[in-house]
Amino acid sequence: MQHLITRRRLLQALAACGPAAIVARPAAGGAWPLQPAAAPALQPLDAAVLPRGIRARFVDRVNGVRMHVLEAGFDGARRPAVLLVHGFPELAYSWRKVMLPLAAAGYHVVAPDLRGYGRTAGADVKYDDDLSPWRTLNEVTDMVALMSALGYRQVAAVVGHDFGSPVAAWCAVVRPDVFRSVVMMSAPFGGTPALPFDTADKPAPPPAADTIYDDLAKLTPPRKHYQRYYSTRQANDDMRNAPQGVHAFLRAYYHMKSADWKANQPHALKARTAAEWATLPRYYVMDLDKSMPATVAPEMPSAAQIAACAWLPDAELRVYSTEYGRNGFQGGLQSYRVGSSGRFNADLQLFSGRTIDQPSMFIAGRSDWGAYQTPGAIERMQKSACTRMSGAHFVDGAGHWVQQEQPERVSALLLEFLQRSAPREPSIVPGDTRVSEASASR
Repeated sequence: MQHLITRRRLLQALAACGPAAIVARPAAGGAWPLQPAAAPALQPLDAAVLPRGIRARFVDRVNGVRMHVLEAGFDGARRPAVLLVHGFPELAYSWRKVMLPLAAAGYHVVAPDLRGYGRTAGADVKYDDDLSPWRTLNEVTDMVALMSALGYRQVAAVVGHDFGSPVAAWCAVVRPDVFRSVVMMSAPFGGTPALPFDTADKPAPPPAADTIYDDLAKLTPPRKHYQRYYSTRQANDDMRNAPQGVHAFLRAYYHMKSADWKANQPHALKARTAAEWATLPRYYVMDLDKSMPATVAPEMPSAAQIAACAWLPDAELRVYSTEYGRNGFQGGLQSYRVGSSGRFNADLQLFSGRTIDQPSMFIAGRSDWGAYQTPGAIERMQKSACTRMSGAHFVDGAGHWVQQEQPERVSALLLEFLQRSAPREPSIVPGDTRVSEASASR
């Protein structure tokens, strides 16, 4: 019996089979075109580049992204959690040297690649992408969502370095019920933004125009602030396609901001003026006509200096250059654009007048200009923004990358702070009957 298939039924059958049933036609001459191979799925960071006792994995559905995290102290009974938040241009890998000492003291230590960085989903970011995922309160939501996904209602401490420092500070401001203590590193938190107060019957004059960036451009030679440069369209292309290559660019950049670069002799600035800012190193206040790779290239360390760099051997630097070589830098630069644009400032004014009332601490390298680039910020942090600050510690032999340059001293400071200030009981999801090592030992 002959079976006839109508054209309609054939199309319906093909549609039911899905795209796999639709194949390419042979090219002229009868040859079938080669189909592009699917890109291999990105895997967690290879265990071979991590210290033993640190694992890498993905956590799905973290505020809409798949987040790549490093963990230590994850075996056995549930422990109190410590969250480590990296800066720019860094990764979760930046915390590798302090994670194990914290874990050995009884903590579950979690360090994510932030949104737009490393192996966290969505790292292939374009300049014209929507900025709203990088607004400060969404970065805080990322941290809350990550710890919630890991089963924590509370975090013993959130610790942030560089750009991660304000993220950690805002975690403490916005969710003090979750983040029970906070450590800020390299970048002091000057407080929440103010709202006009008592102006209904006596209106305040409009704020003075901020001319400092124009004033920098009028200097001889003309200068520009690195955060404004990082907000430009060309910054990512400059760094991703640096003439010396990403690896050499990052080597010079990390070197120039470390204690190894002996020109780093920071001091407090008298005021926020172009003349005072001009005393900052070129990696902070750049020549107007230069890119960041061109700025740091003359300070590239010699082969002997690189071989002697115990805090960042070339194999460890290769982890950074591989990740940034694959993704570029735009995922990290988006946060600078949020700050420069001012588009989301009103979000933060909701918290006007609020202070950090949990235990807090500040750490920076003795050779780090980061603590001083915003005049008055470190004083405001200690006197008003944080009501329970235990101290500001400046670590000898360290520049900007303090937890990598002097990990033993930073680990000791963190452990002293945690033992004195942070709650030891882990807050866990309902129904989890596991007992923490800390409580079992009492």
